[in-house]
Amino acid sequence: MYAILVLWMRKGWTTIQAPVSPLVCTKTVSVIIAARNEELNIRRTITSILNQNFPEELLELIIIDDHSDDNTSAIVREYTENGVKLIQLNENGRMNSYKKLAISRAIDCCRGEIIITTDADCRMGPNWLATVIGTFEKENAYLLSSPVVYSEEKSFFERLQTLEFLYLIGLGAAGIGNRKPTTCNGANLAYRKDVFTQMGGFKGIDELASGDDELFLHKVAEKFPERIAFCKSEEAIVYTDAKPDLSSFISQRRRWASKSTKYKNKGVIALGIAIWLFNVLLLVVAILAVVAVKILAGVVLFAFLLKMTVEFFFIQPLTKFARRSNLLWYLPVLSLAHIFYLVYIGILGNIGKYDWKGRQVR
Repeated sequence: MYAILVLWMRKGWTTIQAPVSPLVCTKTVSVIIAARNEELNIRRTITSILNQNFPEELLELIIIDDHSDDNTSAIVREYTENGVKLIQLNENGRMNSYKKLAISRAIDCCRGEIIITTDADCRMGPNWLATVIGTFEKENAYLLSSPVVYSEEKSFFERLQTLEFLYLIGLGAAGIGNRKPTTCNGANLAYRKDVFTQMGGFKGIDELASGDDELFLHKVAEKFPERIAFCKSEEAIVYTDAKPDLSSFISQRRRWASKSTKYKNKGVIALGIAIWLFNVLLLVVAILAVVAVKILAGVVLFAFLLKMTVEFFFIQPLTKFARRSNLLWYLPVLSLAHIFYLVYIGILGNIGKYDWKGRQVR
């Protein structure tokens, strides 16, 4: 069943067609970034956006400083003459979802017909905006997901994350290709402002720290699944960094997993549980093979090889798309590590609190 599921997702990826030039952009766009303590990254991100090959009169860049205690706001103010707008949150009461509040504040006062969210540690090629918005208009989309890729890795661990993250981005794209949207990434997400308002913004999903991307995607998919698209173009890629150590990686994935129980679409929940159970069973049978039933070793080996084979068929075109085919050498290690990691995160992500940029949230 797992093999069939992964191959079905591969079909979803191949179904998506790359945008064909020329792409015409006529809509006003507001790029929104929620930033907290990003003095080391924000300048590079702002420069990437201001250097886009995109009509200046159609572009608005809004950065919301989410209670930073470093020089984030001061750096953003340096770009005021370039039209960059700064909003500073100053909330006295404790809350759980600062990021959704930040994005909502920006949308309330922005002038763009299309909203694009990205993160303060991202960088983009010069044709990113024109490609994303041109595809958005050509597809007549209500929501458009676009690729995010890790780059500039400094270690074996970070390269492993890059391959794993490509797998996640591919799953999101494949779901859209199969007309069953499941996931997306807020570092490269576009949607119509009037649709955001029509859907009540983040109302109903604002109790969670995470989910400004996936949970909103599900709100739109509930009513307009045919108006959700994916921009399958190298020009549309947003690049960011992998986590430098295991602790920050686990914290990030725990945050992502925390929203899974809040999905209204029971089919998406069932999909996640099925993948988790497959890995649980694989781990349990492996333990039994070691401590008691030696004959099960053949079952474990067959299941693992099948898992790795179908994952190769799925991720190979994704690595080719991102020009990172060299990462396929890491697949055996990733496939093995995935078993332990998914079982662990599946449990940990749905209990207790976790740290996010110096805050304890749930």
